[in-house]
Parts: sequence; C-alpha cells; structure tokens
Amino acid sequence: MTQANDANSPETTRDYSRSYREPPVGTSPQKDLSAIVMSKADYFRLSKLIHDCCGIKLPPAKKTMLEGRLRKRLNALGMDSFGTYCDYIFSSEGALAEHVYMFNAVTTNKTDFFREPDHFDFLSARVLPELLDLYGLGSRRSLNVWSAGCSTGEEPYTLAMVLSEFTGKRPPFRFSILATDISTKVLELAACGIYDCEKAEPIPKPLRKKYLMKSKDKDRGLVRIVPELRSAVRFERLNLMDENYGIGEPMGIIFCRNVIIYFDRSTQERLLNRLAGHLIPGGYLFMGHSESLHRMDLPFVPIATTIYRKV
Repeated sequence: MTQANDANSPETTRDYSRSYREPPVGTSPQKDLSAIVMSKADYFRLSKLIHDCCGIKLPPAKKTMLEGRLRKRLNALGMDSFGTYCDYIFSSEGALAEHVYMFNAVTTNKTDFFREPDHFDFLSARVLPELLDLYGLGSRRSLNVWSAGCSTGEEPYTLAMVLSEFTGKRPPFRFSILATDISTKVLELAACGIYDCEKAEPIPKPLRKKYLMKSKDKDRGLVRIVPELRSAVRFERLNLMDENYGIGEPMGIIFCRNVIIYFDRSTQERLLNRLAGHLIPGGYLFMGHSESLHRMDLPFVPIATTIYRKV
C-alpha cells in the first residue's frame, strides 16, 4: 500500500448543497432534548414531506427513529420543540435553508467496498466485454457508468477499480463514473476518498496496494483513494424523485442498489422507468439483492440475480 501524506492532506471540496446553506448554529451549550416528543400531527406532516420530496416511506413505527435523527437539527437551530421545527421547515425560509439538511439527517447510508461481490465479477466477465464489443467503446466513445445512491463513495470507487483493472486486459478504453446521492454530508466524505483501514478490508489485497495510499501517521489508521481513481469519479447531489436529472450523457451501466427498498411500489416503478430512460439500448441495471422488479412494467429483462438488461 502506497505510503503518502495524501491520506491525511486537506483538500478543497465542492459545495454539494448548491444554493442551500446551513443555518447558523448557536454558541450556547447543547440542550438535552431527549424528553422532547413529536406529536402525531407533526410526524404526519414531516413524513409526508419526506415521501413527497425523497420517495422514502416512513410508517408510524419509524416515529422514534425520526425524532432521534432530528433532535440534532433542533439543537443546531436553537429550537426546543418539533412543532417549532415543523413551522420553520414549512415556511418559505425553511424550505430553502433546511430541507437539504433534514434529508441528510433522515437518509440511511450503509455501504461497503465490493459489496455484493458477485456483481463485480459479472461486470468484468460479461458486461464490460459485451458492451465494448457491441458499441465499439474505446478511444472513440466513453463508457459512462452511474452509481445512483452512492453514499460515502465505496461503490463508485469499487467500480473505478474494476474498470481500471479491466483496461489492462485489453486495449485501453475511456470510462467515466457519475456518483450521486441526495445527502450533501455523504458526498463531501466521498469526494475526499479517505477511509478507516478497516473499511478497506473487503478490497482484494493487490488492489489495496495499487489503489490506496496509506497515511505516514500509522496511529491514524487512514487510507486514501489514489488521485487517478478520484479523478475518474464525478460526485453530484441528485434527488432521484426529481423529474429532470440534468444528465446529458447516456449510461451504459447503472448501479442503483439498496435504494428503492425505502420507496413504495408505485414510486419504485416510476423511478426505475426514469432510470431506464438514461440507459443505452442493451445497457445494464444492477439492483440490490433484496430488491426485485417482479411484475413491474419496465423495459428490462433479467440476466442474472438482480441484474437486468434494457430491451
């Protein structure tokens, strides 16, 4: 594993919140809000807003979870009740300033390097050779890959490793990876590409040596993705519920794994049809192993477990 200061070095990161800005946090000590309870009416208002804006369905059983995640926002804003927070977030000022930070708080971000490794084996063994031969991808055309719901970056960096390794087995070809998430918080972490050593354990040892830089300060236990891979991934904030994603280039491969499980069925079908519109004919969609497209009206045919091809 490469020894380098780069695993620690600071780096200017982009502002993924676009026009949103974090409201000023008060300097007063943090209050103990553990006893503050959200009313059923406020929970209904917030859960409906989250569903309408993010597609995430929050049943009544998730009320305690939502309370816990939003208490930090109440403290940051100097508020002492969920009612006050609701009034703020439904105001014109709060809609602009707070929505993105509430979505950061409520979204679940669980990911690993080489998660569901059979997908990456299939990608190398079948998908990449097929797409490159079918579309003549190479110096003339770039293979575009999209990691939708990328969280803290482990998936798109895994894809970058797999694609980089594949280029060594045949004439080099160009590829680009778009990585998107609704959470600005995880995108900032992903763009830095710095991880605890334990997080890197699923990466095969030869790839760890090749694509990770190890901190000279061994006590910190950090590694960083090499610059060549970081430059191959473009991180952008994107809400999958938006009507227009603003993505111009057609995708050959989309990874949207363990994302739609949080949506209701009608939202899932609508979202997947939208993703299909960004795939080239014959392009591939990779889903999570707990997800299914069964009985949905979609332009996909199953190829392998949770792997689909656009017809």
